[in-house]
Amino acid sequence: MAEHPAYPVGLRLSGRRVVVLGGGTVAQRRLPALIAAGADITVVSPQATPSVEAMAEAGELTWERRTYAEGDLAEAWYALIATSDPDANTRASAEAERHRVWCVRSDDADQATAWTPATGHSEGVTVAVLTTDARGRDPRHTAAIRDAVVEGLRDGTLVAPHHRTRTAGVALVGGGPGDPDLITVRGRRLLAEADVVIADRLGPRDLLAELPPHVEVIDAAKIPYGRYMAQEAINNALIEHAKQGKAVVRLKGGDPFVFGRGMEEVQALAEAGIPCTVVPGISSSISVPGAAGIPVTHRGVAHEFTVVSGHVAPDDERSLVDWPSLAKLTGTLVILMGVDKIGKIAETLVAHGKPPTTPVALVQEGTTAAQRRVDATLATVAERVRSEDVKPPAVIVVGEVVRVGPGPAA
Repeated sequence: MAEHPAYPVGLRLSGRRVVVLGGGTVAQRRLPALIAAGADITVVSPQATPSVEAMAEAGELTWERRTYAEGDLAEAWYALIATSDPDANTRASAEAERHRVWCVRSDDADQATAWTPATGHSEGVTVAVLTTDARGRDPRHTAAIRDAVVEGLRDGTLVAPHHRTRTAGVALVGGGPGDPDLITVRGRRLLAEADVVIADRLGPRDLLAELPPHVEVIDAAKIPYGRYMAQEAINNALIEHAKQGKAVVRLKGGDPFVFGRGMEEVQALAEAGIPCTVVPGISSSISVPGAAGIPVTHRGVAHEFTVVSGHVAPDDERSLVDWPSLAKLTGTLVILMGVDKIGKIAETLVAHGKPPTTPVALVQEGTTAAQRRVDATLATVAERVRSEDVKPPAVIVVGEVVRVGPGPAA
């Protein structure tokens, strides 16, 4: 007799009795979803993994420290059988059949009355995949399909443009340090739903090439501002497009609130009554050094790191950085936007007690195909920048962590 495909259904288990036999790694993987579903869970097992034990201690489930006994599945709505005892699994499966309890078996799917699909989630949608051909027993196959569907939902590629859930307003999205793969999942999805994208020069440019033709892409650096200063003109552009009922994404490099003037834009939008969603991004202050093999902290070397802007020289009256105090710190100093001021910065740090031999690394175009690293010391960094023609954008790392990793490629 030919095998029929499984009938897919969603179980509503809130407040309903669920029995899990076994406290090992299979139970550990399945329990979080059952807890999230609100099930009344009883785990029956002599031993349990530390994670399962922690769930019991937190009151998320009841753990009975014993082996399976006839009657354990009474009044259960759903059962997961995952013990290391094949005989106990068989007896429990037979009890589930008698009591008409939907039952999953980790050791023998053919003897189960239910199968667990490969599941994933994206913005209120649950994806559950069950394959019906000979590969249906291969969890890698179903997981691969699940991952492809979830990724498509998250980045918007599986949703037809006229069905996209677009919301008028502005999303302030941190695009990360440059590599398009380092934008957050939420940021990529919002880009896929946008009508207008106002992008910074340092944003991940490759992402813009993926946008559909109907999306209006505006270079923030080229917004005419006449009597307005540039930032005010950008604020006005965000407000104008949002008031037209468009979904607007303000795409910024790194994180919007790390030297990105993101809060100025949030405040302007709030004053105009425009809803704004902030999507944090991966800051170049941590990710770029990491991509170059430099940890900003390391046990026994640096217990702190400080991120400062170097766009204003230490002797400029506009500077808000306490450079003398920074020179006394023993941790890592990360300087953004400081390439053209690094000579004066190095001089100031040395003048206030930082050893001239302190290692320095400059990472240009970090996380992109053009990334390169130049090493120096505080005494030599100004000359190295000139001789190696280091250009912005570059992240500068000062401290002993520069020497921890393998160093720059030969």
